[in-house]
Amino acid sequence: MLRLLMTAAAVAALTGPALAASDAIRLGMVLEPPNLDPTAGAAAAIDEVVYSNLFEGLTRFAPDGTIVPGLAESWQASDEGKTYDFKLRSGVTFHDGQAFDASDVVFSLDRARAPGSTNAQKALFEGIAAVEAVAPDHVRVTLAAPDGNFPWKMAWGDAVILDPASAATAATAPVGTGPFRLGEWMQGDHITLTAFDGYWGDKPALKTATFRFISDPTAAFAALMAGDIDAFPQYPAPETLEQIKADPRFKVIVGTTEGETILSMNNRKPPLDDPRVRKAIALAVDRQAIIEGAMFGYGTPIGSHFAPHHPDYVDLVAASPHDPDRARALLAEAGVADLTLRLALPPPPYARRGGEILAAQLRDVGIQTQTTNMEWAQWLETVFKNADFDLTIISHVEPLDIGIYARDGYYIGYDNAEFRALMARLDAAIDPAERSALLKQAQEKLAADHPAAYLFQMARTGVADARIQGLWQDAPSPANDLTQVRWTD
Repeated sequence: MLRLLMTAAAVAALTGPALAASDAIRLGMVLEPPNLDPTAGAAAAIDEVVYSNLFEGLTRFAPDGTIVPGLAESWQASDEGKTYDFKLRSGVTFHDGQAFDASDVVFSLDRARAPGSTNAQKALFEGIAAVEAVAPDHVRVTLAAPDGNFPWKMAWGDAVILDPASAATAATAPVGTGPFRLGEWMQGDHITLTAFDGYWGDKPALKTATFRFISDPTAAFAALMAGDIDAFPQYPAPETLEQIKADPRFKVIVGTTEGETILSMNNRKPPLDDPRVRKAIALAVDRQAIIEGAMFGYGTPIGSHFAPHHPDYVDLVAASPHDPDRARALLAEAGVADLTLRLALPPPPYARRGGEILAAQLRDVGIQTQTTNMEWAQWLETVFKNADFDLTIISHVEPLDIGIYARDGYYIGYDNAEFRALMARLDAAIDPAERSALLKQAQEKLAADHPAAYLFQMARTGVADARIQGLWQDAPSPANDLTQVRWTD
């Protein structure tokens, strides 16, 4: 019925603005970014707008997840991976007209690793001992220890290069070197990017890109069908995908993401500091029921914090099968009864829908939950920053981020000397075979200790006007890279 009621609006969209706007695109997003500075915020929504569009780093993620040149056209490792020399591109300018050179790289990396840095991924920069501008087009980074993964670290959105003159106001007035600049931010409604005429590289086909914030799945479907948006790269209403697939005006783009969706537990707090209780919670979880009920079948079960598409993935789902009887036995063994835990849920549908299903699964083994639906800013402040929670459902979308469990002060509170040692060895490892072995050991350690209950790998389910080309199918980083997006006839 909904589709029939919207037919007239859909036809109008096809014959009107969409045909005329061959150099413009309107994209839907579930969450509005809290700010636009990817070097000072943990929200994935920031990168969804600015990564490779407004800001650039020394390196960047290609659509297939490989690392390719960014502001550095090449780099060379020496001293067994302790020194990296980056050859910078020439003729690059910031959106404010300032010339880009090695001093900007020194400023940005020193700012990110400074004691007072607010960078959400400060661990990426902890191994840096010194950053030196050898020449205007030559930066040398000296590390405290060998790190074969350093070019990968520099591809993160948290490692983009800022203009020193505008870094302090990047949250609301960002200035980068990318192919787009900030046009307008109408908070609560949309962000518009406009093409930067002074861009150093190939000019994008698009002149404007507007990101509209539509958190409600029903509203997202309605906006798409009415022609109010052209694409929704991370579409929040998977229950309507079969209907959209049958409509020739649209295409459905299904790919993978780096989003390990997990039930995080506060390992600092009793009784969650007891591994038996954490394992009981993991055994209470029916992953497939959550995937079917919350994601309408889109998602891949996981047993540790690692993406199934990665070549070093170990399938550890069987290490914590759905086993309510064993869960009850472990709770009894730990002396836990009449347990009530606070469950904090951020806004995305995977968390809100999944939380309802998970609460019922926990109740089945004798664990009650007090659920709080939080807005994104509240979740970041209460859960991520202050660790004031018992349980939360969240998708960790950063690439290859298993090392978060070794961080001091991280919100999950997992403090395990053996795991930290594994991560230290991984950081120093250069040999690919050694790195692979360590990554597999790390997955097995997390699967055994259950600092979180591992639910599923988030699928990237996007929808778009059938005439749009160049949107990412897979998401090696939480981004909507528009550099190759264009309309076709």
